[in-house]
Amino acid sequence: MRAVVQRVSTASVTIEGLVKTKIGKGLLVLLGIEDADNEEDIKWLANKIYQLRIFDDSEGIMNLSLGDIEGDIIVVSQFTLHAKTKKGNRPSYIKAAKPGKAIPVYRRFIEYFTELSGKEPGTGEFGAMMDVSLVNDGPVTIIIDTKNKE
Repeated sequence: MRAVVQRVSTASVTIEGLVKTKIGKGLLVLLGIEDADNEEDIKWLANKIYQLRIFDDSEGIMNLSLGDIEGDIIVVSQFTLHAKTKKGNRPSYIKAAKPGKAIPVYRRFIEYFTELSGKEPGTGEFGAMMDVSLVNDGPVTIIIDTKNKE
């Protein structure tokens, strides 16, 4: 699994002109799933994101986690995070999981994150064309890949 984690002051997902979800201070996570991803990856990544100390404490130091600030989160599935661009100019998405694999993994990630945080994340809609809006706070953007745990 690969995630782009962005600290936001506000974020939303709009589908066909209707706002599906909107948050204030928290995280917007773009989540890429590949065939090799499993329950261990789901739990490791969810825990890592939830515990990332990327919010400012009272002294302006990034020392607080999403849970510490009681922030919100939106998780949007994004297969393009697994784009391969080595050859030619058209990205290849061969490593991205097909919907039959990706949808259950995405749903399990949301389910596990809810168990972990006590709050259900906002979501996009798998396979839909979405307008994702955000105000990146900082800006703070972190890329995490479960294949690089060490």
